[in-house]
Amino acid sequence: MTTHRSSLFARLMRRMAFVLCLGAGIMITGAWFYARAAADVAYDRLLLGAAIQMSESLVITDGALHFTLPPSAFELLGLAQRDRIFYRIVDTDGQTVTGYGDLEPPGNLRASRKGPVFANAVYRKTPVRTVTVSHALSLAGTPGFAYVVIAQTTEARRSLASELTTRATLLVAMMSLLAILGIALAVRYSLRPVADLGDALLQRDPKDLTPMTVAVPRELYPFVTSINSFITRLDERVVLLQRYIADSAHQIRTPLTALTAQVSLINDDAMRPEDRRHLERVRNRTGELARLTNQLLNHAMVIHRFDSTQLQPVGLNEVARKAFRAAIPITIDPDMVVSFEAAEEELFVLGDALSLREAIINLIDNALRHGAVSRLEVKVNRQGDLGLVEVSDDGPGIPPAEWDNVIRRFYSSRTDGEASGLGFAIASEVASALRGRLQFRRKTQTSPFSVYIELPLCRERPV
Repeated sequence: MTTHRSSLFARLMRRMAFVLCLGAGIMITGAWFYARAAADVAYDRLLLGAAIQMSESLVITDGALHFTLPPSAFELLGLAQRDRIFYRIVDTDGQTVTGYGDLEPPGNLRASRKGPVFANAVYRKTPVRTVTVSHALSLAGTPGFAYVVIAQTTEARRSLASELTTRATLLVAMMSLLAILGIALAVRYSLRPVADLGDALLQRDPKDLTPMTVAVPRELYPFVTSINSFITRLDERVVLLQRYIADSAHQIRTPLTALTAQVSLINDDAMRPEDRRHLERVRNRTGELARLTNQLLNHAMVIHRFDSTQLQPVGLNEVARKAFRAAIPITIDPDMVVSFEAAEEELFVLGDALSLREAIINLIDNALRHGAVSRLEVKVNRQGDLGLVEVSDDGPGIPPAEWDNVIRRFYSSRTDGEASGLGFAIASEVASALRGRLQFRRKTQTSPFSVYIELPLCRERPV
């Protein structure tokens, strides 16, 4: 039993989507770090520019350090409108000249002598970014360093980083969506040879047991090789089965025919009545065995022919006439009236002449054995787009309740236990294989009981 799993396309798409999502996640994370760094660089430059301007405003007047806040420094910092600014000016003695006296940089002030020092800190419970700049000067003849400390809240930085990250995320999402669509098309196109191979197998004639010659990619070559190997083994099995059926038909029919002939040669004139009854039973059983064996072999032949023979247009009149001649025995009761009536026009159906003839023979044989009393008729006629081969007899007929049962193998509606064999079953299978059906027509006061095969007509004629 074949288990159904998710399609190969879906499995590939899930794996590729996972890889793309993983890559997109890494790219977005990298974009977030880059956005933070870019925001820090941009606003650190503003912060440093303001600190340098403020340091240049430090002047010594009358031996004292004075500071004049330059407007341009706050204009520069004002570019970040959401942020608040804190500053502190420290003289050479470490005393606050002006600004917020509790503003302490995270590190030592002296570290700024080598260059501006940036740091992240928390001032008054608010995250801030600080810069410390030193300014060399001489106060009272003593050289020293004054310091400018500026702190700025980080709202504008976070906003810029979030905006850059959002834009990068949208860009990555659009690229991922386009990549998914492109991958879907590429995967679908790449898997097309699999669908082509399936179509080639589906459209292949069931009777064609030759190896496949379809061109496939390298990855599918082992699969096609396995299919061809299976087809080769199946063809060998079919050939062996055909040989077995042919041999069986010959080996079984020959001794049965000889046995029937030997039994018929027995002279029962000198036998006792009881021995005659036994001999009659042997004759009946021998006849039944021969008939059943022939039906079994014919059934196997019909199945084999539909599996191996190409259907072609056949004439219903000719097939039915040959079946009538083959089914009516020479030793038929002379009081039995049998007749054959062909259609006025040539009717052609798409089928196999031998199998269709066997089906009609079985209908006639059933009528002779189990139905006809004094009359049997075989007619070929047309009904719309259907061709009919009808076998009628004056017997009691089959009750409508039994019509669905009698087409089953070895079913019998008779009370004596004798099975009807395979006659209707063979005829029904042949009709179904030819896109037709086996039908019954009940007996009335004006018409006899009939069994008929209806088949769709074709316009083609045999070559």
